[in-house]
Formats: sequence, structure tokens, C-alpha cells
Amino acid sequence: MAGALSGYRIIDLTQVLSGPLATRILADQGADVIKIEPPSGDILRHMGGKGGLAPTFTTTNRSKRSLVLDLKKPEAVAILKRLVADADVFIQNNRPGAVERMGVG
Repeated sequence: MAGALSGYRIIDLTQVLSGPLATRILADQGADVIKIEPPSGDILRHMGGKGGLAPTFTTTNRSKRSLVLDLKKPEAVAILKRLVADADVFIQNNRPGAVERMGVG
């Protein structure tokens, strides 16, 4: 059975707990959530677990697809911009002005 948000695409540029939990709820309702992580991974991956799969990380990021982008590189920012252009929702929890400096926000 498709969820209530089936057909919606969400680009998730959140880390740690509150942002990933919010997008997990959307994914649980059927949205196609694409989580963008830096090459080192979401900080939460390494807090209390082994091999980058801490229990809190796996719980807050279930039902999502994942993509690694090094947003310090222009080609990665270009990929993010293309993803955001085709998305229904773009959610991020970076410091104020960070996505605007990349030209995404």
C-alpha cells in the first residue's frame, strides 16, 4: 500500500537528530527521501555504533535513499542544485546562510 506522501520527493540535507527524524517521518509516509551526506558521513553515524551504523542513525534514517556529495566541490553543488530543482521539498539544518552561499537556498 502506498503512503499518503507517495510521489513526493524530498532532498534531505540534515544531520544529527531533529532534521533526520523529521524527514524519516515523511519517508515513513511514503515520500521518496534522498539523504545527502558528506564523505565523512552524518555525525550521528559514528555516535555509539560500529562501522558507521549507530542505532540512532539507522533509526532516524530508515526508509531513505542516500547520496554522498562533497559540497566543497563545485561539481557536487551542481548535482545538489539539480536534485533540489526537481524536488518537492528541500530541508536542511546547516548554519544560517550556508546553503545560500552555495546558491541552493
